[in-house]
Amino acid sequence: MFAPSQEEVRRFFCGAWAKHQAVQPLTPLEALAVDWITQHPEYHEDLSDVETAIAAQFLVEEGRTNPFLHLSMHLSITEQTSIDQPRGIKAAVERLAHRRSSLHEAHHEVMEALGQMVWASQRSGQPFDGEAYIAEILARASR
Repeated sequence: MFAPSQEEVRRFFCGAWAKHQAVQPLTPLEALAVDWITQHPEYHEDLSDVETAIAAQFLVEEGRTNPFLHLSMHLSITEQTSIDQPRGIKAAVERLAHRRSSLHEAHHEVMEALGQMVWASQRSGQPFDGEAYIAEILARASR
């Protein structure tokens, strides 16, 4: 399992954004990251200087969303749907995206569900419940 450090994650996103702006070739993963970065102009400044990004603190108490966590979750959900793991995630996300008329908005709702499921798993000491995760996404798609 790939487990990059916080600094590595921040360097990856800043580097991908810098390469995109310099019109340099991107790796497939960088291209996916840039697709999500372009949909979040509010993060462009945070990604513009790697050393500032590495040192930055994104505190919830200050009302700041961590752009690196947010973009990482977009990549995680993209990967989940590409391999349909957990089984059923692809169809569930597609249904939610159709319902919301936006894959981007669907991803944001899936992030909420994913966060809830990870929190519940950690709190209970039980393994992540993929079926409950899919059920939550499908429930959101029916609202």
